[in-house]
Parts: sequence; structure tokens; C-alpha cells
Amino acid sequence: MSTLAVVSAGLGQPSSTRLLADRLAEAASGALRSGGADVAVETVELRDHAHAMVDAALTGFPAGAFRAAVETVAGADGLIAVTPVFNASYSGLFKTFFDVVEPGALEGTPVLLGATGGTARHSLAIDFAMRPLFAYLRAAAVPTAVYAASEDWGSTGSGLADRIARAGGELAAMIAGRPAAAKDDPYDDPVPFEDLLAGR
Repeated sequence: MSTLAVVSAGLGQPSSTRLLADRLAEAASGALRSGGADVAVETVELRDHAHAMVDAALTGFPAGAFRAAVETVAGADGLIAVTPVFNASYSGLFKTFFDVVEPGALEGTPVLLGATGGTARHSLAIDFAMRPLFAYLRAAAVPTAVYAASEDWGSTGSGLADRIARAGGELAAMIAGRPAAAKDDPYDDPVPFEDLLAGR
């Protein structure tokens, strides 16, 4: 079973950011299933965790439902990360979430990047803001990212559906080709206390 985590940083409800995240998840999970894999999709709406994210940034410890959301993302086989573009970059909500994720938690994780904005002129934010962020986190971003401007929705000539399908296929291929992560828990087989006392 492959787990696909989807992070949506949309502020509205509904939002075009969540819509793009859902379309990308459908494309990636469909490509995985067509290859014979079972896949579970888990979506994290950051707006639902806004206060908990600030608390975690201040204390260094995510708690409650937000902790479960962070663990979902850190433990996934693949990640879809979608943000609205504000002031030529990702949103503060989006950045705060990835600031809270433990260092190394996303190392080697295949990730599909997506963004939404009012006009196409914001599309470069994916390459000059999002890609460097995930490179720093040592995640493996797929080649095709998807930016959706307002005019892309409902436009037959925008090519949005083709970009979504291509990006979803690339993410599925990376997940399918990734070695299975080690699931060993060092606490499953603890050293007996007597042996510790005896120095063994």
C-alpha cells in the first residue's frame, strides 16, 4: 500500500488551491492504480491547523491533530504540496508548516509541486521559491510542476488538464521506483534493563 499525502494551503473554502490539489491527487493515484498499486490518499488542509502551527513554531512541538497531520506527511511515500502565491512566493501558512516538519523527515520523498494565483505572471514562484525550499528539505521534486491561474479553470486551451496528468504520472513513477522505506522501530526490541546495568 502506497500512501500519498496532499498538503493544501488554500485559505478559502472552497479554494482553487484545494481544487488543484485534489486534481493532482486524482492523477497521481490513478496512475499508481493503473500500475497495479494500492494507494491511500490523505489530505491535510493547513487552514484547519493554523493556530496549532503557530503554537508548534513557538514551542517546537506539534500537538494533537496537528501532530498527526505532520506525521502523515513525514511518513508518506509521496507528497503533493500546493500553495496559493502571495507577493510572488508561497503563503506564510505553507512555509510555517514546512518549518515545523522535522529536519530530514522528507529526505528522498517524491514531491509534486503545485501553485495557484490570479494571473500567469506568478507562475515562476514555483521555480524560484518552492523548488529551493524542497531542495533544502532534500525531497525529490518531479520535473513537471503545475501552476493554475484563474483563467486556466474552465479554459479548454490552457493545457491545465494535460499538465496535471503529466505531473501525476511523474509522481507515480517516482513512488513506484522508490525503494521501500525501512519500517524498523528501534524500540521494538529494547535491551533488557539488567543488561544495561551489567554493561552488556
